[in-house]
Amino acid sequence: MNTPTPALTEALAQAELLHERAELETIIHAMGRRIDAELAGERAVFLTVMNGALIFAGQLALAIRTDLEFDYVHATRYRGATTGKELHWLREPMVSLEGRVVLLVDDILDEGHTLKEVRDDCYRRGAKKVYIASLCTKRHDRLVEGIASDFNGIELPDRYVFGYGMDYYEQGRNLPGIYALKDGNGE
Repeated sequence: MNTPTPALTEALAQAELLHERAELETIIHAMGRRIDAELAGERAVFLTVMNGALIFAGQLALAIRTDLEFDYVHATRYRGATTGKELHWLREPMVSLEGRVVLLVDDILDEGHTLKEVRDDCYRRGAKKVYIASLCTKRHDRLVEGIASDFNGIELPDRYVFGYGMDYYEQGRNLPGIYALKDGNGE
């Protein structure tokens, strides 16, 4: 890894490593098998939510044996901050979703605002079924009604997490593990 910025160095000094790379890779491989079983050979649109899901999505795609068609969306509520605001679309899907099964892939299901809006948009575009695959889900009671992961890797405590695709002020996405700040809030 490149030399971390002072802010990331400070965050890492105040963080706890929750899950290492080898453990995450094993979990992702098992998720791929479950997804294969659910797809039962149907070619799905593998729709990655950028930027956070990039690392997870690449590994998950390699763990799925069923042929997939790839596309991505870029929608964010964070825009470099640690708390979310309204959804901002940077890129919508280019592949037709009409009559298709969509596997919507994201790094984390926290409160679910972003994923719910993206999932609902897939249905507006004519998807017949949208599955959500998330590397992790936070344990808390603030989840938006009507949203859940169909395939989830791990549950995380209700603390600010980063690494393995998730950022700390747009830094640390390429850390080979998932870290949590000890104070939980990231501010």
